[in-house]
Amino acid sequence: MDARIARVGAIGDIHCEDRRLESALAFLRGQAVDRVLAVGDIVDGEGDPDRCCALLREHEALVVRGNHERWFLAGEMRDVAGWTTSVADETRAYLETLPATMELETVAGRLMLCHGVGDDDMATLTPDARGYAIQCAIDGIRHRDDVSIVVGGHTHRRMVRAIGQFLFLNPGTLLRGHEPGFMIADLAERRAVHYDVAEDGTITTSESVEVPLPARDGSF
Repeated sequence: MDARIARVGAIGDIHCEDRRLESALAFLRGQAVDRVLAVGDIVDGEGDPDRCCALLREHEALVVRGNHERWFLAGEMRDVAGWTTSVADETRAYLETLPATMELETVAGRLMLCHGVGDDDMATLTPDARGYAIQCAIDGIRHRDDVSIVVGGHTHRRMVRAIGQFLFLNPGTLLRGHEPGFMIADLAERRAVHYDVAEDGTITTSESVEVPLPARDGSF
């Protein structure tokens, strides 16, 4: 285990919100987080995708691609009003390097960073999912006994939830009109804090919650 990785700053679906992203990254830089994680969906929104990517590179964030990057790079669904139609060459090159998932060791076990759940960037796991909805959402990672923590997004809904052998963290989104914010999770202290970020850059604490322990026997 890498004992240095105990506090992570997690940024949810960005959707071109460069001003809010800048504020969140500047805040996290002063909060002694060990790594900054971003769950993808950088493109498709009203802000500046080029600047978003530049900011993520500048702050050395660990970033995975979302379904919106996948669609953009494939030229799919580009007829939706307000969605990204072009980016700088440097931005496209950056987006093309983003993996579907990324893993790192933390003081609380192996962490998987993804967009939906695992390799499925469209998997939808919500805070209120039950029964069959959970089974469908996590089916692709149920065999991963070596993974303890899954940081994902896609739903735009904040979540700190233990399901079976996994702890699921979702920082939400920066998208305007969708309760924009981000998260700091202290895996050593078992505490997660959600933050709201306003258009003018004002950041306020929204909620502090205990990080539950997953059931290592795999039960639900």
